[in-house]
Amino acid sequence: MTLSRRTVVKCLAGAMAVPAAAAAAGTLAPTPQETLGPFFPVRTPAERGFDLTRVGGRHGRPKGQMIEVTGRVLRTDGSPVAKAMIEIWQANAAGRYINPVDKNPAPLDPNFKGVALLRASADGAYRIRTIKPGPYPDPAGGMRTPHIHFEVTAGDYRLVTQMYFPGEPLNEKDLLISTMQGRARNPALATCKAVESTQSGVMAYQWDIVLLQA
Repeated sequence: MTLSRRTVVKCLAGAMAVPAAAAAAGTLAPTPQETLGPFFPVRTPAERGFDLTRVGGRHGRPKGQMIEVTGRVLRTDGSPVAKAMIEIWQANAAGRYINPVDKNPAPLDPNFKGVALLRASADGAYRIRTIKPGPYPDPAGGMRTPHIHFEVTAGDYRLVTQMYFPGEPLNEKDLLISTMQGRARNPALATCKAVESTQSGVMAYQWDIVLLQA
């Protein structure tokens, strides 16, 4: 069945939106909730690790631009959320997920994990090393802009969200980020910022994750 862009956006509008008053007592706006999407990992990684660019038993490096994303998991009052569990998943540089339901004909990359499971530190800090994901076709016939999926769990609270990159041409047409304001979400809160890198050949980004409850 072919889905129109209007139909998909209408369905997404029913997802949980955070009322503006919810964080009125805090100093930080919570990171917007989003959908899990169709490519949620089939299996949670058995081991924890921040590096998606190294696959056990292989010595090759994945294709694409190497990046590192750092940040902190925080409450709306600015205090850190210690030891939050973070699961991430994303497409490879060609725009293909490792999930078997992804029928994109783009090639898989045997040197790219595609999924990682890690914990934030005692001060809420986290770090991931990966490659910049490529765009891929969406169900409505458009193209999804590069993004990384995050699931953050702390106590009984679970945040499912997506992190976007600044300055991407597809951001203006993407099925989700381009419709965020119409769905009572702030796209700036879901967009990382480029920062100075200390490693040759690696682009660096910073993105804090703010939980409404923790």
